[in-house]
Amino acid sequence: MANERLRGAITEANLTIEQVATRIGVDPKTVERWINMPRRKPYRRFQYAIASLLQQDVSYLWPDEATSEEVAQTGNAELVKLYPHRSVVPNTAWPKLYAKATHHFDVLVYSGFWLTEDAAFHCIVKEKSAAGVPVRFLLGDPDCEAVAQRGADEGIGSAMGLKIRNALLNYAGFFGLPGVEFRLHSTVLYNSLYRADDEMLANGHLYGVGAYMAPVLHLQRIPGGELFDSYAESFERIWETARRITSPTDLRGTIA
Repeated sequence: MANERLRGAITEANLTIEQVATRIGVDPKTVERWINMPRRKPYRRFQYAIASLLQQDVSYLWPDEATSEEVAQTGNAELVKLYPHRSVVPNTAWPKLYAKATHHFDVLVYSGFWLTEDAAFHCIVKEKSAAGVPVRFLLGDPDCEAVAQRGADEGIGSAMGLKIRNALLNYAGFFGLPGVEFRLHSTVLYNSLYRADDEMLANGHLYGVGAYMAPVLHLQRIPGGELFDSYAESFERIWETARRITSPTDLRGTIA
């Protein structure tokens, strides 16, 4: 059966399928499939976008989905700990986190310079590489506009790009290791993400403030949770559009 609730909500909002598709950034045929083929449900981010656009609850449009209250409760359960500033996170937290990695070892930063000087972290990268764990580093393109703007916002100017170049040099020994890959991104970085399997440290960013003074969420994926997956999906979207580099000075790289 078709999703008549979704069809009716679109009509009630005085919108067409084409308008809904444009607002949330998908093809109109995709919206039609969501209506006529209810088993083809949207990703959660699109469910929320449509629900917000139509001023309906996700659980009304897709009754087998969790209610907003249930989603909120599960999200709270995913939060292991909140640190008010990255600077108060124990130095051992990152090596301890990545020591658990067996299938996901991801780093998303602009420079993450402080981590490049952590000897314990360097040892773990090499250990995980030798164990066959894929290690993915996403650093900012030091020449891109987003990095320049972040440097200006934090009052350090060109030092932001220089920190990235220095970070890459500190990681020089990782290039060529089995399973270790570096890419450069040009996105506006809302969060620095440090993921090991189903645990993650998410360092938010505040305008005009260095990341070391911004909050850090320690998250752990649990069944039915969405908070962890939302951050993990953002990493994947950036990874897909980033440029692969094969040496610390190969800043032009290739589109992955």
